[in-house]
This record gives sequence, C-alpha cells and structure tokens, in this order.
Amino acid sequence: MNIYAHFSSIIARHLAALVAAGELPAGLEGYGFTVEPPRDPSHGDLATNVAMVLAKPAGSNPRAIADKLAGLLRAEPDVTAVDVAGPGFINIRLRDDFIRARVPEILREGTDYGNSALGSGQKFNVEYVSANPTGPMHVGHCRGAVFGDALATLLVKAGYDVTREYYINDAGGQVDVLARSAFLRYREALGEDIGEIPQGFYPGDYLKDVGLALVAVFGRTIRAMDEAEWLPIVREFAIEAMMKMIRDDLLALGIKHDVFFSERSLHTDGRVQDALDALKAKGLIYTGVLEPPKGKTPEDWEPRPQTLFKATEFGDDVDRPVQKSDGSWTYFAGDMAYHYDKIQRGFSHMIDVFGADHGGYVKRMQAVVKALSGGEADLDVKIIQLVKLWKNGEPFKMSKRSGSFVTLRDVVDEVGKGVVRFIMLTRKNDAPLDFDFAKVTEQSRDNPVFYVQYAHARVMSVMRKAAEALPGVDLSDAALAGADLGRLIDGSEIALVKMLAYWPKLIESAAVAHEPHRVAFYLYDLASEFHGLWNKGNEDPSLRFLIDGDKDVTLARLALIRAVAVTVASGLAVLGVEPLDEMH
Repeated sequence: MNIYAHFSSIIARHLAALVAAGELPAGLEGYGFTVEPPRDPSHGDLATNVAMVLAKPAGSNPRAIADKLAGLLRAEPDVTAVDVAGPGFINIRLRDDFIRARVPEILREGTDYGNSALGSGQKFNVEYVSANPTGPMHVGHCRGAVFGDALATLLVKAGYDVTREYYINDAGGQVDVLARSAFLRYREALGEDIGEIPQGFYPGDYLKDVGLALVAVFGRTIRAMDEAEWLPIVREFAIEAMMKMIRDDLLALGIKHDVFFSERSLHTDGRVQDALDALKAKGLIYTGVLEPPKGKTPEDWEPRPQTLFKATEFGDDVDRPVQKSDGSWTYFAGDMAYHYDKIQRGFSHMIDVFGADHGGYVKRMQAVVKALSGGEADLDVKIIQLVKLWKNGEPFKMSKRSGSFVTLRDVVDEVGKGVVRFIMLTRKNDAPLDFDFAKVTEQSRDNPVFYVQYAHARVMSVMRKAAEALPGVDLSDAALAGADLGRLIDGSEIALVKMLAYWPKLIESAAVAHEPHRVAFYLYDLASEFHGLWNKGNEDPSLRFLIDGDKDVTLARLALIRAVAVTVASGLAVLGVEPLDEMH
C-alpha cells in the first residue's frame, strides 16, 4: 500500500462529503494537493497542504477548511491524532498497528514492492547514450548511460510503457573521418608504413582491429579502389564494428536498448523532408536571415537566406535553420525528423539524455516537438554533467586504448559494474560528479554503495544465524509475514517501518520528476536507519534481532529486517545493481 495515496483518497472522500453537505462549494475536484511526511517527524506521520490549495477556489480561510477536515480525519480508525498548524497545514499521526501492517505487505510483494500503476501504461521513449559510433564509450558516456537506464527502469516500476532507444549518429562528417581512419589502419594491416596518424583522424588503437577485419573480409580488393568507391564500403563496415564495440561496452554496464535508430535512415528515406513538410503545412517554415550570433561582430557575419523554423513561437530564443543556402540539411533538421518519427510511433512522452555540451539544444528541441505534435507531446531533456576521476586525492588517468580519453570499460573493469552504476547516481544529473577510485572501494559509511550493500548483507547474515538458532522453523518471507508484529514496540523499529512505507511514494515522486538519483539517496537513508537500529542492539542486548528464549520477538524482528532487505533489493534493481548477500 502507498499510505500517502491511501490518505489522499481518504481526504478526497471527506472533501466530497463537505461539498455534499454544503460546507464547501462544488468544483474542487481538479485541484491537486500533496500528502507527504512532515519536515519535522515530531509533527506526525503525514502532512497535507490541502486546505491551503483549496482556500482560494473555495473562497474560504485555509484554517477554516483545515479545521473541518481535521474533525473528519480524527474519526478515521487508523488515525490517532490530527493537528492544524501554521496557515493551515494538517498533520496526521497514525496508529502503530497500521504502520506495522506494512511489513507483511512488503514480504508478500517481494521486490515488486513499490510498483505503481501511476503511469497507466502510457508510452515513454527514453533516448540515452547515443554516442557517435566512432570509438569506445568514455567515462562521460558512462554517467549518461547509467542515468538513462535507471530512469527507464524507474518509469517501468511506476507503471509506464518504456522504450529504451539509442540514436546512431551515422550521417555526419564524423563517420567519414572514421572511415578514412579505418582505411588507414587497413593499409597498416596490409603491411604498409602509415607513419604518424594525420591530424583530425581518430588515433585510437581500437581501429587496428577494424583494419585487420577489413583485410580478413576484403583482402587487397578495396586498396585498389578510388576513395569514392571504398569510402561507403569502409564507412558501413567501421560503423558496424564501432556499434558492436559500443553494445559490448553497454552490456558490461548491464545496459540493453530496445531500439537502435539510424540517423542516416532519416535522410535516405526522405523523412527529413517529411518533417519539414509537416511544419510547412502549419505555416512554421520560412526563408529568412538570422541576426549575428552572440560574440560575433557585424564585420564577421555574412547574412544569407536560409530555411528557418519559427522556434520562437514555441519558447525558443531565436528561430532555427533547418536547411542551408546550399540546400544541405542542418544537424537540427535530422533531430527534428527523428523526433517527428517518435511522435508518429505514438510517443507522447519523450526524454532525451544529453551531454553537458548540449545545453543549447534544449529549447529548440522542445520547441520543435511542441510544433510537430500540436502541443500533444512533451519532451524533457536531461543534461548530464561531467565526471572527474580521482585516486588518492589526485586526478587519475588510466590506460587510454581510445587514444584520447578514459573508456567506460576501463572504469567498469577497475571497480565493477554495480559500484559504477550506484556511484553515477549519487548526484543529481545536472551536478558535476567526482569518482574517486579509493573512496568507492573503501568499506565505510562514506562510501554509499558499500553502506547500502552492507545493510542487505547484514540482514542475510542474521538470517543465516537465525536458521542455525531456530532449526526447523520456517523463516521464509511468507512465513515471517504472519509473525506477531505487535512485538515491535521500540521507537527505532517503528521509525524504520515508516521509512519502508515511504518507498512507494518515493518511486512515484522520483518517476514524475525524472530523477533516479532520489532512489540512491533513499537507499542510503534506509541503510542508515537500519544500521542505527543494529548499533542500538549492540548497546542494548534487548534490542538485538535474535533474542534467546523469545521466539515471537525474534520472528517479528526478522520480519522487519527482511522487509528492509527486500526494499533495498527493490531499490537496487531500479539502479541496476545486484544486492550482495555477503561482503568480502
């Protein structure tokens, strides 16, 4: 049960009763209000702003509305106290038995605990990574890959129908550079001395394998061809080789996409023109001359007529060129067509995960999605800030098979997939992140992935000891769900259950905000609450999880800590991290 949604429905029912009784005016159903934990836990278990939200449309004083609702809420069987605070906040305190009842729910639901029907199966397209197919993925791609994948999983848990998509930038000049770089390595594989890699080519050793593969497939055949002949052959071959490398890198991180979409297909199939025609039909395309960009003096600027999209009508700062004066498409035109294709595939909700250098693209992309969909589709662009690698307080450089950057595979091989994924989500996406190889492997509460995994491992250790201490007793989650939870009476135990009860609410709020880092934060707080209870047991033996001679208390506490482990596992699944049963 999502207790916050549960009490939202109870409040809505009481509001309807007040309307029916003539104590409030009709028409208040569409105003959203929140039910959340109060900022100060001493104020109660739930807090709602419903009275302040409805005061203006109801034409009433918020305290007056709050007092009316408080009187009705006090009669609820699971409520022990209701207070009105400040301008009209309503604070609600719940019965301990109602709170304890969440534990068997968790044990019955397992890692499905927290699953929500909030999304109602709405289609979501999450596009992430989309690295140019010119080499292995670097550590910057790593953060965007983890973010996008965790966000997609979070949305699925919240009830959305999600497609994970990778946009292959295989239509620009960079893939021609890739082809020429691969051809150079092909010549090298044929035994030629190629000398220094020319400026502007891709220098990484990874292209040596591509050169060897070209020889294995084509022999010396393409060496005798003119560039116009060999370029498309090598380009196709090299792109496929790079995408295999990228897929392998992603698999090392536990990431699989549902769709790999080729930018080039938009051009070869005429879909860029289709998108332009769709905008023309809406009167949103014209020929004009743009103002000089910021930082350029008039002497540097050569005004020229271009085909422009009226982006300013949809919130952008300037209108955007889609076709140059020479008839070639702009990069934006391809993105425009790509998102038009998403709309035609039935996606009304889209998320693009962009690198830190793409901040200037946000408004134009949101503008064109609004224009092409007639305002029916929405696009959220998440900017992923940079990752800095450190070791022992110093910037850390690793082997660079790429020739110019630290690869994703280097980092995964150094510390493991689970550590990388968790740490990449310990900061909000638009904040820079420091990845310290020493700190992410140390065993302390300063290392969040260790601290969370340690909570799960500690529970599993207790369960192994319990199996030895209680031979023949069924300690399965199904059996523990029937334990006498009334034996959980310490305030720390009740506080831990309250935190567990927040998990379904956290899933929904994080999904709505498109912020998977909230899951990592929650897991750290939950682990902290659990470790705190463990430490209390060290100080006071009566609070230990295994109590000699008191089977009922032991089973109740085992049920509680298994609920912790289940919730941790549920959260780690969203992050794409396997829970550990033992720490080494």
